[in-house]
Amino acid sequence: MENYNKVKINNNSKKSLIYKFKLFFNQEFFKNHIVLWLLIFNFLANLTNWIILAIFINKTQRNIILHYNVYFGVDNLGNWKQSFLAPAIGLFLFLVNFSLAFFFYKNRERIASYSLLLASVIIQINLIISSVSVILINY
Repeated sequence: MENYNKVKINNNSKKSLIYKFKLFFNQEFFKNHIVLWLLIFNFLANLTNWIILAIFINKTQRNIILHYNVYFGVDNLGNWKQSFLAPAIGLFLFLVNFSLAFFFYKNRERIASYSLLLASVIIQINLIISSVSVILINY
């Protein structure tokens, strides 16, 4: 009876969340250097976008300029919290591209996987540029 309990505990430990987490990140996808560097660049770019907005956007009651157009001038005003929509969209697009890249990589479509992750890096860089422009327009 005591041996049965030990075997039961060992079998349950292999099905734990930590074990599944380690098993997920131990796949070939995460061992590829190109994928790893693109994931790091995506993460750092999105984190940078959140940080620069958190540091430089003043939390005021008045509206701030969220978009400026050369032809029409200011065309979008809003609350300071709405400026954080850009990094949130960037995070969402990264997660979508990451899941698609993971799917394509498992189906032996390496170039499609790299393209999706690289497109996500380019999106993150463009969103950083838009966040910096919102900061410069307002201050």
